[in-house]
Amino acid sequence: MRTDSSPGTLPAREHLPAAPAGTPVLDVVIPVYNEEKDLRPCVRRLYEHLDRTFPYAFRITIADNASTDTTPQVARHLAAQIPEVATVRLEQKGRGRALRAVWSASDAPVLAYMDVDLSTDLNALLPLVAPLISGHSDLAIGSRLARSSRVVRGPKREFISRAYNLILRGSLQARFSDAQCGFKAIRRDVAQVLLPLVEDTGWFFDTEMLVLAERAGLRIHEVPVDWVDDPDSTVHIVRTATDDLKGVWRVGRALATGSLPLDRLGRPFGDDPRDRDIEDVPKGLARQLVGFCVVGALSTLFYLLLYSGFRVFSGSQTANALALLVSAVANTAANRRLTFGVRGRGGAVRHQAQGLVVFGIGLALTSGSLAALNAATSEPAHSTELAVLVAANLAATVLRFLLFRAWVFPDRREDDSPAPAPYTPPCTTPPHDPAPYDPAPYDPAPCDTAPYDTTPHDPAPYEAAPYVPTPFRAGEAAHRTWPDATLRPQPVRPHDSDSRDLR
Repeated sequence: MRTDSSPGTLPAREHLPAAPAGTPVLDVVIPVYNEEKDLRPCVRRLYEHLDRTFPYAFRITIADNASTDTTPQVARHLAAQIPEVATVRLEQKGRGRALRAVWSASDAPVLAYMDVDLSTDLNALLPLVAPLISGHSDLAIGSRLARSSRVVRGPKREFISRAYNLILRGSLQARFSDAQCGFKAIRRDVAQVLLPLVEDTGWFFDTEMLVLAERAGLRIHEVPVDWVDDPDSTVHIVRTATDDLKGVWRVGRALATGSLPLDRLGRPFGDDPRDRDIEDVPKGLARQLVGFCVVGALSTLFYLLLYSGFRVFSGSQTANALALLVSAVANTAANRRLTFGVRGRGGAVRHQAQGLVVFGIGLALTSGSLAALNAATSEPAHSTELAVLVAANLAATVLRFLLFRAWVFPDRREDDSPAPAPYTPPCTTPPHDPAPYDPAPYDPAPCDTAPYDTTPHDPAPYEAAPYVPTPFRAGEAAHRTWPDATLRPQPVRPHDSDSRDLR
């Protein structure tokens, strides 16, 4: 999906091409559970807004999560009346389950969802999906906590929402401002890679999807929205908050242990500026500088403590040499792992040997400084010695970073990459008629399989091909079911049902 660009410029995703006739560009999903009263006016209002303002073809998909009232009948009636409306019936509850099912089967390049109460002003819908259509962003969310947002809701919900987002920022280092607003969109190509990694099937689905996307380096666009709280909402706040905190703990633990395969998400489209070699910009320089400064500050503190301890029973030169030696070994190990990202034990001895050479240079600088101080005064104060050593270490630190980056831990990613395997011609069968212009006898390439066998065999037993969901279009049947095993309607069991309503 990378567009052609000249060297030195940043790449960008392509603008979505014009869709064929009848294929919607946008698929808006409305997950519902027992919404027989609100569903009809909601869908009609959304349809009228899109029909009047949206410049592309669209579809509205009603995702019914095991409703027990007349919601399925209302949904089918709307789909029969409006060609741009489709309905899907699932026999298990869960907003995340509904979004995963519809988004995975949709053929629209931009996928969105909103709550059935339409608390969010629909004028924000086009600004929400425009960055996805243009290729600027991967996901887009409505934010009720942006400065320019206008929100009407009670203090209880306001406090819970802000507290939850503070928890996300503190525990998962999330940078998006509003994880719970029911007004989001995603590109279909991104969803195909992202959704298989999202485990939650309820209300935490949004948060988990956003956290994984952000950790993978995908771009999330935020739109300030006008939002009015629905006083008749049936969301169970305590249960929802409890389940969300459990989800935060699960995702945080997975991120800490490295069990999430984020490499499947890391710049999957090959259009991140970090994938492009830009002239005169060293790779990872800013991150390495920050890491080196942090390690250097800790190493300097460690060195000063060691020097003060060794100085009790030895002279200044001996104490400096011992303290610098011990701290240099620790500094090299820390920079190897944290600053330059070298994993494993391979080359560790060589790195420490090179680090000792750098240590020798630092020793020469600090020892020379102490010698100059002793030459200037016979009995310098301990505080003066420390000040001179700090200044000398600052000079040695700059030189140490340059040597580490250019000599000890150079970027060998291209040099260390394994050479491509030599081409091996495929195992072939003897030709029936040798070419008249090739006098050499035919010599098939060796292979590990059994010799070529011309004995006829019985046809292989029938094996059903895996089910591939067929995209549905506006104007098709108003009601459809899910033959896929993972999405097949199942009877609702007590332990499978979601304890929260789907609004």
